[in-house]
Amino acid sequence: MAANAASHVDQGSLAAIFNSSVDPNTAVSQPTLQCVQVKPLVGQQGAPERFRVVFSDINNFVQSMLATQANHVVHDGKLRKGCFVKLKSYQANQVKGKRIIIVLDLDVLQELGECDKIGEPKALEFKAEDDTKPQSTTIATNGFYGNKPAQQQNQQQSLPSRTNATSSASHATIYPIEALSPYAHKWTIKARCTSKPPIRTWHNKNGEGKLFSVNLLDESGEIKATGFNDQCDALFDVFQEGQVYYITSPCRVNMAKKQFSNVNNDYELSFERDTLVEKAEEQNGVPQVRFNFTNIADLQTVEKDTTIDTIGVLKEVGETSQIISKTTSKPYDKRDLTLVDNTGYSVKLTIWGDTAQKFDVMPESVVAFKGLKVSDFGGRSLSLLMSGSMTIDPDIDEAHKLKGWYDAQGKNDTFMSHQGMSSVGAAGGRNEATKSIMQVKEENLGMSENTDYFTTKATIIYVKQDNVSYPACLSEGCNKKVLEVEPGQWRCERCDKAHPKPEYRYIMSINVSDYTGQLWLSCFDDVGRMIMGMSADQLMELKENDEKAAGDAFQEANCKTFMFKCRAKMDSFQDQQRVRYQVSGANALNYSSECTKLTQMIKEYSMT
Repeated sequence: MAANAASHVDQGSLAAIFNSSVDPNTAVSQPTLQCVQVKPLVGQQGAPERFRVVFSDINNFVQSMLATQANHVVHDGKLRKGCFVKLKSYQANQVKGKRIIIVLDLDVLQELGECDKIGEPKALEFKAEDDTKPQSTTIATNGFYGNKPAQQQNQQQSLPSRTNATSSASHATIYPIEALSPYAHKWTIKARCTSKPPIRTWHNKNGEGKLFSVNLLDESGEIKATGFNDQCDALFDVFQEGQVYYITSPCRVNMAKKQFSNVNNDYELSFERDTLVEKAEEQNGVPQVRFNFTNIADLQTVEKDTTIDTIGVLKEVGETSQIISKTTSKPYDKRDLTLVDNTGYSVKLTIWGDTAQKFDVMPESVVAFKGLKVSDFGGRSLSLLMSGSMTIDPDIDEAHKLKGWYDAQGKNDTFMSHQGMSSVGAAGGRNEATKSIMQVKEENLGMSENTDYFTTKATIIYVKQDNVSYPACLSEGCNKKVLEVEPGQWRCERCDKAHPKPEYRYIMSINVSDYTGQLWLSCFDDVGRMIMGMSADQLMELKENDEKAAGDAFQEANCKTFMFKCRAKMDSFQDQQRVRYQVSGANALNYSSECTKLTQMIKEYSMT
């Protein structure tokens, strides 16, 4: 077995990857290697999970790190010590004087099996003079952007100013965005600016300021970058959507604030005074946009307020209308679109402001949207965020398939919608199986990667009184938490607005019971109103003015029985995995229907 597997390993490929004198056309672009070690990296709390892997080509071995997008091969139990892999996409870098490969994508060759380490591979070494030469960076598969001829590597070039265009010859080592972390120093990324919303301002008790943000994309991933105050003045006009730039540290890498971003990355960048931003002469070799599409049918499995991308055929285009904000009395332009796809579902999608006014796309066009917020209004609906974007008839496989389907049959199809899916007390919607609490636990609902749905009949035995609600923004469709910056000033960072008071909304934890066991459920505002019989605003007023009356209200909520529609999903809490049971809807018992069910059950127990 070992001899057969050894014949498939590309011996000497590791040295070729790091040897700048090797012709990229003759080097192995997707080498087959043996994995001789897999270990998790211990990082700071809240950092994404990372794995260190050691690969061998029989002659040499090299330290490697899996990009988070490739972690699934470890979780699935495929990447193990002794197995063989093909590196499909990777980045070769020099970090603190050491050679390291960042693996973006790989295939585990399970047909080759597993065996002990083949041969006696040695650590990859370089001559002393090689250490003074900048190492080229190669991403396998789609070309060598960031790579350069060997003769250019010996040229000493000074860095150009911010406004000058520069070539990749000035930047020998290009980091992939996926490899950025708070531990990385002295890096340069080459990325395309895919989004640049307008400058925003803020005002709070500590002062005022302004900021702007851009989304940056390369082959390995996407990241958000933000500039504040002086950096906003210096860099806002430098960035243009669609252009490719070199960004060179110093530039802070922070944990991402997911509530303010539609980018799928655990980190984000913050420009500093000496951050260097240079427009690249070569505008090719970097992706135009990266989508992670959710089809319209699967929206029923996506939680409210999640940010997604989707693609579909534009079925209907509504007229521009205005809504008046209840808090600011300002008008907002909006336009409703209807999108369909080949799953047989349709969805309403709302665009806002200038985008709504200037929208001039013909029906039956294929449109790809990036940065859509999922709402449960009307079952499921979508809203284009200010930082979002849309691409008309994009030249991608998904668009071509949709266009072919629609022209062949889709234009004559009838489409379903998600109406009634999550409205409290409404008939219809998802038909989840009714289960007892014991069945929910014994069937391990929520323990898989997918979200599980169920309905259970249970009685409330305890309502947790701490943190039963939160102060929410009054802006329509926002509902984000606001902070009291000074008396009578509640500020929403997302909307960049201050309100004289908040609207309290329920985030309630309840313990429910049936004849088989007990379960903790998480409830939101609509269900909380049903349970308490009052709004969260009214309850907070009671707690402030009459604690006894508030306590009585919690007592009255006990012993109420509901049919709870729930979803079970794995969640992380204080570095521990646990299943979270979230209520999406609740109905009071229909006693006539319950009696019919019980009668039928009794009949099934026929006595002879």
